[in-house]
Amino acid sequence: MTLIDIINRMNNLYREKSGALRSEFMNHLIELNAEPGTRLPPINDLAVMLGISSGKLREQLEVARELGLVDVRPKTGIRVRGFSFFPTVQTGLRFALALDRTYFDQYSQLRNQIEASFWREAVELLRADDKVYLQELMDSAWSKLEGDPIKIPHSEHRELHLAIFSRLNNAFVLGLLEAYWDAYEAVGLDRYEDYTYLHEVWTYHGRMVDAIHNAEFDKGHKALVEHTALLRTRPEARVGPNPGE
Repeated sequence: MTLIDIINRMNNLYREKSGALRSEFMNHLIELNAEPGTRLPPINDLAVMLGISSGKLREQLEVARELGLVDVRPKTGIRVRGFSFFPTVQTGLRFALALDRTYFDQYSQLRNQIEASFWREAVELLRADDKVYLQELMDSAWSKLEGDPIKIPHSEHRELHLAIFSRLNNAFVLGLLEAYWDAYEAVGLDRYEDYTYLHEVWTYHGRMVDAIHNAEFDKGHKALVEHTALLRTRPEARVGPNPGE
C-alpha cells in the first residue's frame, strides 16, 4: 500500500453527517478502550465480530497501524497501542516533503514557535534525573565533537530537545515535536558536518542546560530562541527540492 493510498483512506474515515468514524475497526477500538498491549482476536474472528469481510478489515487495520493505534505482527497478532499524535503527523509530513521538500522550512517555523511557547512549562516540570540526563547528553555530544575523528552528535541533538519537553502532558505538542526530527532526518540535515556551526549550536545547548540546572528559565528561553535562528540563517538549511544532490 502506498502513502497516497493510506492518506486517501484516512480521508474517508468520517461519515458526512454524523461525524462518526466509518471504520468498524476504529469504532471497535474506541468502544473497547483497552490498555496498551491488549491482544485482539485473529483477523478472521475479529471480522466476524464486526460483521465485515476479512479483506475490508485488513484495509482498516492498515490505516489503524499507520496511525500508530495498533501493532500487527505475524507471531504476536494484533495488539492495541497507546495514543500518540506522532504517526498521524509523520504520515502527512512525509507526504508533504515528497511533494516539495521546502515544506520543511514551514514546519520548522511551527516547531520553533511550539518550543518557545511551551519552554517555561516544560522546564519547570523536569525532575532531578531529567536534568542529569540532559547533562549526560551534553557530555556525549562534546565527546563526539572533540573526538578524533569528529562525529556528528545528531542522536544527542534530537534527544536533548525531546527530553526537555518530555514531561509535558500534551500528546499533540509531543507528537508535533517528534515529527520535526523525523522530517529533519528526511531532508538530510542530520548529516550536516560544518564544525563551526555544530560548535555554536552545542554552545547554545550548554547555555540552555545550564539555565535549566540553575532555574534561570528566562535565560534558557533566550538561548533557545537565539539558537533556532542559526538554522534559518545557514544557507544550506533552506532545503531545496533535492537536498544533498
